[in-house]
Amino acid sequence: MTAVPPSPAANAVVTLARGEQPETDLEVKRSHFLGRAARTEDEAAARAFIASVRTRYPDARHHCSAFTVLVPGAQPIERSSDDGEPSGTAGGPMLDVLRGTGLVNTTVVVTRYFGGTLLGTGGLARAYSQAAADALNAASRVRLATRHLWRVQVPVADAGRLEAQLRGHSGPHDIGVEDTQWGAAHALLTLSTPTTDVDALAEQLAALTGGTAHAEPAGSRVVETPLPAS
Repeated sequence: MTAVPPSPAANAVVTLARGEQPETDLEVKRSHFLGRAARTEDEAAARAFIASVRTRYPDARHHCSAFTVLVPGAQPIERSSDDGEPSGTAGGPMLDVLRGTGLVNTTVVVTRYFGGTLLGTGGLARAYSQAAADALNAASRVRLATRHLWRVQVPVADAGRLEAQLRGHSGPHDIGVEDTQWGAAHALLTLSTPTTDVDALAEQLAALTGGTAHAEPAGSRVVETPLPAS
């Protein structure tokens, strides 16, 4: 099983890309464990995805699942289901695998088609763990990072130079130029930073403008960056 390394950005999290993900098929003693994962933003979406897998394979004996979703200002919601398998042999092990990846807002479902040979509790736990890991490793992942936005008004005569300097800046502060709106006398630059530390931004602006430009908060946006396959 391969876990996603921690994001270097303090405000970043890792989840799955939007859209349908690959299905995996693990065969153990003629039983087939079909794994599928999805990005789910809340508990309702997680349960809807589980229901959709159950609908896709209505003749399967078990649809075991695990999910974790973020809740603003609270602990994540984590749930698992053995769906008729012996207690602790499916959903719990799958949730342990999911936790180990570091993924958030993610649901994984393993559908079992029984092959006629009993696997025992240990065999079931290993099979469901591996099937969940296979599905999660096959899924495309993205890093979500919050960028905090700032508006800076400068004279038109200085705006082009400031924009070029910020875009080419390679200093210690990660400052991005999101947009520039040009007016008759002044231009309004929208900048972004990875934190709400306005002092770091003010320091850089002061160095580039001689202390004449000041930043005002302008909200935030989430940047979604694809990650290489695990």
